[in-house]
Amino acid sequence: MKAFDPDAPARPKSGIYGLPFTPAEAKVVIIPVPFEATTSYGGGTSRGPAAVLAASRQVDLHDHETGRPYEAGIAMLPIPRQIVRWNADAKKIGRSRVGAINRISARVNAWVYETAGALLDEGKMAVVLGGDHSVPFGAIRAYAERCPGLGILHLDAHADLRDAYEGFTFSHASIFHNVMTKIGAIGRLVQVGVRDVGDAELRMIRASKGRIVTFFDDVLAARKEEGTPWATLADEIAAELPESVYLSWDIDGLDPTLCPGTGTPVPGGLSWNEAIGLLRALRRAKKRIVGLDLCEVGPTEWDANVAARLLYKMLAFAGMGSGL
Repeated sequence: MKAFDPDAPARPKSGIYGLPFTPAEAKVVIIPVPFEATTSYGGGTSRGPAAVLAASRQVDLHDHETGRPYEAGIAMLPIPRQIVRWNADAKKIGRSRVGAINRISARVNAWVYETAGALLDEGKMAVVLGGDHSVPFGAIRAYAERCPGLGILHLDAHADLRDAYEGFTFSHASIFHNVMTKIGAIGRLVQVGVRDVGDAELRMIRASKGRIVTFFDDVLAARKEEGTPWATLADEIAAELPESVYLSWDIDGLDPTLCPGTGTPVPGGLSWNEAIGLLRALRRAKKRIVGLDLCEVGPTEWDANVAARLLYKMLAFAGMGSGL
């Protein structure tokens, strides 16, 4: 690091954010998962990790709010050829052979679980970069096993509580149905920005008896219109979480002007500053961000630019609370 100049332009083939760290040297290791077999509308998120890597080299490394988060060491694993093959195989199969795609998705989950678990056992923070929002399941499982009672802060336009959406057991639309029914160590799921929800999902939220807490986007918007500051709302959201928090952020939780290339954009959502304000609220509440993922990033330059900066902010606030 002594020879590294954070103000110099990033080299074309440098690591994520232009950093010189290898995964062995870094405290934070990003796991790219270019898989989108379960997308139900627009596609392209399998190319999200590569697009974010390219865009990250344009991010200035000094963060005015948190200092120099890069100094802990951030690295990204190579794009895994195995996942690329499985994604291509699933797309070639087509949507008519649901069972075959479910088997491929299960293999992806196992690969992510093993990869994330190995990094956690080395004392690193494992960060998943999707891909569609089905891909973090294995990482969440690995974190929950090591941190019983883990809370999840889920930013999303959708509740993602559907059971086997379109027949896909591990759909991007059912990630948190799977998490809450298959991973018993999760303490609470807190959802923010949700503005598309089905009847069965509402029933699951109500039946959870407070284990799932959903801050619907229209309710948040109405309270802002009535004069409630966003900081107050963000503090209320943070108060619902246990001390240890995992961030699972689908980029479509943001206003779609920030992510027009995402697969299922929905009007509404959080502004950039509201999303960062949510991270500030976690800091005020002394929550510890132990892990995170960012998914559903479209491969356009604008989407990747926003995603690279959002990911850096997430890592910066995680570092402030976890000693990275």
